[in-house]
Amino acid sequence: MKTTKDFGNKGEDLAATFLLENGYTILERNYIFQKAEVDIIAQKDDVIVAVEVKTRSTKAFGDPQDFLKPKQIQRIVKAMDNYVVCEHIDAEVRFDIIAIINSDKTIEIEHLQNAFYHF
Repeated sequence: MKTTKDFGNKGEDLAATFLLENGYTILERNYIFQKAEVDIIAQKDDVIVAVEVKTRSTKAFGDPQDFLKPKQIQRIVKAMDNYVVCEHIDAEVRFDIIAIINSDKTIEIEHLQNAFYHF
């Protein structure tokens, strides 16, 4: 029996593959700082990208990205601040969401760049 964690991990794997296929380099997965977790930290050109992956099996209750709450956004930003300082990074940082609908029959992936500005 698949658990919610298994389903989420599958979504993160799909997102990582999607990013790699689109020219990104994966720097970290599941980066944790205090109470925050950044699902994927990637780089494309001179931009460091924090990626939050939201996976659902259906859109019946809304789009996956609708489930990202302001408190979670604050934590992700704080974790990325820590990452940038600890890794001595001097680059633009962008916050994206990869929204995945992984139903029994199809997989839909939507990449929302600069997604935190939409909240």
